[in-house]
Amino acid sequence: CGRWLLFVMMSGEGSSDQNTMMCCASCGTAEVDDIKLQKCTACKSVPYCSIKCQQEHLPEHEETCKKRAAELRDEILFK
Repeated sequence: CGRWLLFVMMSGEGSSDQNTMMCCASCGTAEVDDIKLQKCTACKSVPYCSIKCQQEHLPEHEETCKKRAAELRDEILFK
């Protein structure tokens, strides 16, 4: 998965059905049966396979995370 968060795979040629596969934003580990990804608790957008990966990715993610977390708070407050 590399640095991509989501892959969209077509389930057949000409088909409009799509499956998505989430990957850890830090190391690229794909979510499979034995690996469950957890999303960032602040922005609820970016998946990680471990706390270590989340901490390592924080410098890249921090600015956008704060913006998205603020948007989520505003949605709740001004609903």
